[in-house]
Formats: sequence, structure tokens, C-alpha cells
Amino acid sequence: MALELMKLQITASSTISVDPTPEKFFHVTTGETAAGTTLSIDTADFFDDSGAAATDLPTLATDNSYYNVYINGVMQMGGISTYTPGATTVGSLDIDVPAGGDPIITGSPIVLEVVNYTPTSSTDITT
Repeated sequence: MALELMKLQITASSTISVDPTPEKFFHVTTGETAAGTTLSIDTADFFDDSGAAATDLPTLATDNSYYNVYINGVMQMGGISTYTPGATTVGSLDIDVPAGGDPIITGSPIVLEVVNYTPTSSTDITT
């Protein structure tokens, strides 16, 4: 008998899903925040999509999440804000208003958008 190459006969197929979970939180400023100062918004000062008071700002999933901040409908640069997840007195959004710029005026809407992704995968192997 001649030599033969023996090998496994295997097929595999994978299904990968990445499902976003967006959450939005809203705040309207009650006073002016001057240039060179920081506006700190506590969890309790936000309301959610249903209009209810926020009770918890979600944790950002490691390597699978991001947040955006909008002031007066304009997305802001990432370097001016600090996001801290958590309940009232723990969770907050801090916005550093750059010195030499314009203030955040009274009545300005601020939107915090938090997006977490939940990746799932499955692989079927047939031999």
C-alpha cells in the first residue's frame, strides 16, 4: 500500500453578534458655568428617556463601550468631560469649560449618551 496523508475532515462556522445598548440621560442647566470652571452633574440631576429621575449611571463595559456628551445639541470633545458611573452622590458627569472660551449658559440642554456593547459568538464544528 502506498503512503497517504491522513487528515481530519472538519468544517466550522461561527456566528458573531455585537448588540449595542444605548442609554440617554438629560439635564438642563439652572445657572451659568463660567469659562475655566467645572460643571458637575450628579446622577440625581439627570432624567432618562421616560422623563423619570435617573437613579444610576451605567458602568462602562471594558473595551466595549463609550459615552458622548452634547451641549445645546452639539457633541463635545472627549477631553473636556469626566464620566463616573454609579448611583446618586457617586455617579456624575463633570464638564470642564475651557478657560478663555464661552460659558455654558442657563437653560442649556446637556445630553449624556452611554453605549455598551454585548458581544456574543457561537461556533458549530462538524467532524
